[in-house]
Amino acid sequence: MKPILSHTPVRRPARASLPLLAGVLVLALLPGCSILGGKERTPTTIYTLNPQVAAEPSWPQVDWQLALPAATASAMVDSMRVVVRPRPNELQVYKGARWSDVPPNMVEEAILHTLERSGRIGAVARQGSGVGGDYRLVLDVRRFESEYAGAAVPSAVVEVNAKLLHAPDQQIVAGHTFSHATPATGTEVDAVVQAFEQSLEAVTAEMAGWILTNGDTHEAEHR
Repeated sequence: MKPILSHTPVRRPARASLPLLAGVLVLALLPGCSILGGKERTPTTIYTLNPQVAAEPSWPQVDWQLALPAATASAMVDSMRVVVRPRPNELQVYKGARWSDVPPNMVEEAILHTLERSGRIGAVARQGSGVGGDYRLVLDVRRFESEYAGAAVPSAVVEVNAKLLHAPDQQIVAGHTFSHATPATGTEVDAVVQAFEQSLEAVTAEMAGWILTNGDTHEAEHR
């Protein structure tokens, strides 16, 4: 699918309105249907990511709780559009393709579910959910785009800066930028989306182990 330039601002949706779903949803107007002036809309494919990350044996077992404030991102990243960088200084989007949720929400959801399923942590929840966190995870999604970088096919790049804070004194326990690029198997959007899922899995797995290890080390040093 050929990418096109787009400069239309997109509001970040409320998290509760767009749950993480497995698979692909296709929305299209029926022939002859019209809206606001009778023009037919271009069919839109909505893509979602379903990263599956298994706990690694090296991850420590901890009894503290973790709160996740809403992840942040720049306006271009915090968007439902699927972004592609054909050249270093050029950003485009794939026509007729949308994410089911904005990337900051998808990254936050991935780490939340991974830690929950791991069984290695006392509790993990979004900030404001009523679960008191001993630590807070501050996330800034720096990149969530496919990039050609002179290659014949693009790579799906996911880059996230994370800071682990000790909640009682707001001390930064650790900070790190996680980044992974997965080459797509082709130029089609479906192939690019599969590469995004692999990159998100890699970043999530590395980050989950980093959170548990650094929090566990900090707890041991301050007991």
